[in-house]
Amino acid sequence: MPRSTPWSAARREAYANDQDSPYTLIAVTAASNRSKADKDPAEWLPSDPSYHCAYAGTWVATKLRWDLAADEAERQALLGLAEECPATLVSYEPVP
Repeated sequence: MPRSTPWSAARREAYANDQDSPYTLIAVTAASNRSKADKDPAEWLPSDPSYHCAYAGTWVATKLRWDLAADEAERQALLGLAEECPATLVSYEPVP
């Protein structure tokens, strides 16, 4: 599905309820959830630096899984994290 094609209601619902990925829901504190809000890795990273690589890996896996676009700031932030995290593997299954 090309990125420029608007998602159907069914695809939006599937994305919102994606239970087939281990990265769908990760338990965090309410404060952390509020801090992150809808920010991408260019604007927010977990307060614990030891989790940055895992966070970047799950972010990229979700982007790839759902064929989601990234703006230039997000892309640059992810490239920077990739340089800092050479051992991080990104694993995903594309959604049909």
